[in-house]
Amino acid sequence: MAMSCKDGKQPIMDNGKYVRYTPEQVEALERLYHDCPKPSSIRRQQLIRECPILSNIEPKQIKVWFQNRRCREKQRKEASRLQAVNRKLSAMNKLLMEENDRLQKQVSQLVYENGYFRQHTHNTPLATKDTSCESVVTSGQHHLTPQHPPRDASPAGLLSIAEETLTEFLSKATGTAVEWVQMPGMKPGPDSSGIIAISHGCTGVGARACGLVGLEPTRVAEILKDRPSWFRDCRAVDVLNVLPTANGGTIELLYMQLYAPTTLAPGRDFWLLRYTSVLEDGSLVVCERSLKNTQNGPSMPPVQHFVRAEMLPSGYLIRPCEGGGSIIHIVDHMDLEPWSVPEVLRPLYESSTVLAQKTTMVALRQLRQIAQEASQSNVTNWGRRPAALRALSQRLSRGFNEALNGFSDEGWSMIGNDGMDDVTILVNSSPDKLMGSNLSFTNGFPAVSSAVLCAKASMLLQNVPPAILLRFLREHRSEWADNNIDAYAAAAVKVGPFSLQGSRVGSFGGQVILPLAHTIEHEEFLEVIKLEGVGHSPEDPIMPRDVFLLQLCCGMDENAVGTCAELIFAPIDATFADDAPLLPSGFRIIPLDSGKEASSPNRTLDLAAALEVGPAGNRASSDHSANSGCTRSVMTIAFQFAFESHMQEHVASMTRQYIRSIISSVQRVALALSPHLGSQAGLRSPLGTPEAQTLARWICQSYRSYLGVELLKSNGEGSESILKTLWHHSDAIMCCSLKALPIFTFANQAGLDMLETTLVALQDITLEKIFDDHGRKTLCSEFPQIMQQGFTCLQGGICLSSMGRPVSYERAVAWKVLNEEENAHCICFMFINWSFV
Repeated sequence: MAMSCKDGKQPIMDNGKYVRYTPEQVEALERLYHDCPKPSSIRRQQLIRECPILSNIEPKQIKVWFQNRRCREKQRKEASRLQAVNRKLSAMNKLLMEENDRLQKQVSQLVYENGYFRQHTHNTPLATKDTSCESVVTSGQHHLTPQHPPRDASPAGLLSIAEETLTEFLSKATGTAVEWVQMPGMKPGPDSSGIIAISHGCTGVGARACGLVGLEPTRVAEILKDRPSWFRDCRAVDVLNVLPTANGGTIELLYMQLYAPTTLAPGRDFWLLRYTSVLEDGSLVVCERSLKNTQNGPSMPPVQHFVRAEMLPSGYLIRPCEGGGSIIHIVDHMDLEPWSVPEVLRPLYESSTVLAQKTTMVALRQLRQIAQEASQSNVTNWGRRPAALRALSQRLSRGFNEALNGFSDEGWSMIGNDGMDDVTILVNSSPDKLMGSNLSFTNGFPAVSSAVLCAKASMLLQNVPPAILLRFLREHRSEWADNNIDAYAAAAVKVGPFSLQGSRVGSFGGQVILPLAHTIEHEEFLEVIKLEGVGHSPEDPIMPRDVFLLQLCCGMDENAVGTCAELIFAPIDATFADDAPLLPSGFRIIPLDSGKEASSPNRTLDLAAALEVGPAGNRASSDHSANSGCTRSVMTIAFQFAFESHMQEHVASMTRQYIRSIISSVQRVALALSPHLGSQAGLRSPLGTPEAQTLARWICQSYRSYLGVELLKSNGEGSESILKTLWHHSDAIMCCSLKALPIFTFANQAGLDMLETTLVALQDITLEKIFDDHGRKTLCSEFPQIMQQGFTCLQGGICLSSMGRPVSYERAVAWKVLNEEENAHCICFMFINWSFV
């Protein structure tokens, strides 16, 4: 059957199978398809009535057209997806082939150097300098020693430094100037975040990443050069001078500041030269390095509260990819001056893995996040654009860092304490800080806050995976938070109806978690927390109201070994505007020695080691330590509150006590969650270890023998009872070995608190490290008396915890501990009435 088209208004049917529509009809159907791609039967009939050009088409024919149109759309999307995957696989294949070539060159170089080393070790056992290639060969490692010609601050001098920086950067990005090893746990592939490597055997810490991003090179460079927009630790980057170059590039002089991650270390700053240029093959390069006095370039004086760190040649190599997008190589290479922080924190500044996680991988992740957002819907189910949600996350993190660092140029000043230095109190009355905090309630009552107070503290945790602890803090807020304090913090924001959208994640003890957004690899979550019935309305103080918090969580993946975990939150007002005022508070947990195995216990009477030996011996303990991902971590707590100026003393006292109660709650939770000290192992139990009981008995017997009095109040005569009483003694009691460099082998609970350490980490602390110069001299003069007389009494003084904090003590007693054969086993110290100062 054939159907003719009269006046071009009717479709043509060919042999009863195919229908040919006129261009006008196709255009009309396409418009309808974009409005409703899957119309119902009633809707199709309505379309025919509303569109005269389709009036002569059967409803069944329109149904078939829509089915075919949907099928073509699906095929088009699938073909587009497969083409994108094919382009990505081709680019990844190219990247892997280049990486393979680089590794082959590195192997060849190492083989050559190994042969060179073998040949010359017969003549000289010392390192030999190879002047022909300007390198030093030692133990098979290759260290570049570039010869810097004289430089000056003129454009020609800066260009010379820039070109040298470019050469060194490219040799790291695609050459063999640095020995790169694959970062543990990272597997390259089309669905991975890229190829991540860390430096091995070179100066400072280094990390390198190669990956594909769906952005054009110029856009990639624009994002990466705006470091504060993606690097949360970056406080500011000031461009002090810009010089164009003859080849179309630019040279910039930058001053950059980085926040300190904890209260126990200063921030870092950099004086940098940044060079942007285009290579002959069209690749875009952005490279940076620190300017030093040895280069005779422009200088930058030291800045108070910052330690000047060095950035070795680093940067970004961005190459256009066929079919769109870019192939990017990122190199971060720094010397963060670890000498300037307490020894317990130095792993944070000496670890290339930490640099990779905090900087290199974050940069690559940010590019992939923005590329994904550009290819998807521009509005989330909360009515927020992805860029706006990222800005909220950035503001939470930045506000927390500002409070934690408390820089004076932002208006922060420290106020007096109550004699214990465990909690630091800062106040900020600057207009910039208060802008947005002086809000009016919806009923017209003003909020009269005139200042912001911050209380902060840090504490050391043992054998508690940060991810598990963070998840507990997130899901069990009632275990550590005070509803009255939450209500007080929320009183500075507007009261009114809050529009809840999105799906509920869960309800945990009076709090409801509603998701806002997450990053593409779920490393970070932004969510709204509803605390039900916590606050009170100002117009009706008796009627409870809900309090809402904007909350940022990251680092909750237990398999991501060594990742920093954060829980940052701030009360939000009823409007929840993108520019809503925020006073962030929260927790940051940083692992200190990720993957470090527990040390093997010896058979001496070493309580610290004995406490870690379970029924299966030390092997089980070590295995568990490896699985848990870390043995030590430092938690930093910072809370902010707006207040009226005449209430400063009251609010400071309240906040100080609140932080201390949180610390106590976290310690209790950490004890329960710890695989070594948790409920499964009790105390693992020090009270049941024969070696520990014997050592406790020797300590008490020796004290009674030399001083003529009892160390402990009689609580029973059993060895287990003696150890238990010694463990809970109010004074700090600790033992050190009789070696040329004495190390601590045991401490009771008060001793661990005083040293701010754990039983596992105790053996890393030497006796001399806890005393200042005067204390060391006094100890050296008294040590012979201890060995001859058996004891000595030390006057009050100052010592240092493992965190570098000063600790005062009223007096101290040291005595020699004898074993059953009356031989000296160790030296025991008791610090009486100690406190942090």
